[in-house]
Amino acid sequence: MPRKANTRAASGAGSIRQRPDGRWEARVTVGNDPGTGKPIRRSIYGDTQAPVRKQMTAILREIDRGTYLTPHKTTVAQWLDEWLDTFAANKIKPTTYLHYQACIKNYIKPQIGAIELQALRGAHVQKVYNAMTKKGLSGKTVKNCAAVLHKALSVALKQGIIVSNPCDAAEQPKVVQREIAPLRDEDIPKFLEAIEDSPYRNALAVCLLAGLREGELLGLPWSQVDFEKGRITVSQQLQREKKKNGAYYIADTTKSGKPRTIEPPPLCFEYLRDEKRRQAQNKLKGGKLWSNDENLVFTDELGAHLAIHTFYKYFKKIVASIGRPDARVHDLRHTAATVMIASGADIKSVQDFMGHATASFTLNVYAHTSEQMMKDTAARTQSYYEKLKKA
Repeated sequence: MPRKANTRAASGAGSIRQRPDGRWEARVTVGNDPGTGKPIRRSIYGDTQAPVRKQMTAILREIDRGTYLTPHKTTVAQWLDEWLDTFAANKIKPTTYLHYQACIKNYIKPQIGAIELQALRGAHVQKVYNAMTKKGLSGKTVKNCAAVLHKALSVALKQGIIVSNPCDAAEQPKVVQREIAPLRDEDIPKFLEAIEDSPYRNALAVCLLAGLREGELLGLPWSQVDFEKGRITVSQQLQREKKKNGAYYIADTTKSGKPRTIEPPPLCFEYLRDEKRRQAQNKLKGGKLWSNDENLVFTDELGAHLAIHTFYKYFKKIVASIGRPDARVHDLRHTAATVMIASGADIKSVQDFMGHATASFTLNVYAHTSEQMMKDTAARTQSYYEKLKKA
């Protein structure tokens, strides 16, 4: 026969009683509803009093420490989708959104998507990193995806769904800085000679002399070229959706998100003037078929933007002809920076010219060049002291 119901207060925030059916029930006030202000209570059931009281005490202890979480059945996959569309989408560029989406779909969800968010631990996150590394992905790629996951879980933490970020308990693989391969001094005149008969002559030369990223070069409008002051403002780039048959579009910001104004050598503007003449001739030939709505500097014969893949193929053909088949289009940008440093430019100026976020990043990327610069500085300092000594 069931005992008479027995109700008992516990720590002022919980109570325990035996129900008419003989089972024991503990009721704990775990917080207040943010909308109504009414208390939110959680019930714990058991056949005997001791384990029910133990669970209630543990919950009260967590509430006192500020570590208690209301049970939440949301999975990692569900939260990542909600975070991406609700919290991230309106704050990031379309290209960044696609990058986040790819990381989540290809690497994070397959490993931990089915796990409940509140059950996620550092060991689970570590498995994501380990799986990516096992696939042969670079440390940089792992780091980029780790950043996406960390951001998503940081928002979950702010929303009170989790009490800590599991990413903080996982170890990322070491990022090995890829050694850059700029054109050597002997390569540069060969390169400029090899592009003379190329339809992309002016584009390739400007890419080299202005140190532009490929997208910045192909998305450069005439309105940002100041021939009188010898300046170029870099504020947009040509991009393509990262999917099969993805459409081209103009992203109205650079990689850093901020426009930059540079002053490349006068030789750069000689190529730009030649391109302006070439484009004017093509416009006359094209007649009504000509269309350059974006007012782009580098276009095909009818005014359309250049295709990134075709541009790349022409570049590879050129560098192969001068014995540098390993070179990438981005190496022209590296070449511009190394030439500047070798010419005596200070790192801060190179940073601004290249559009890097920090001078330390510039130093890290071009460490080999800056080392030569330090040797040159030491030689000049030595010479100065020798002159003083003679005097």
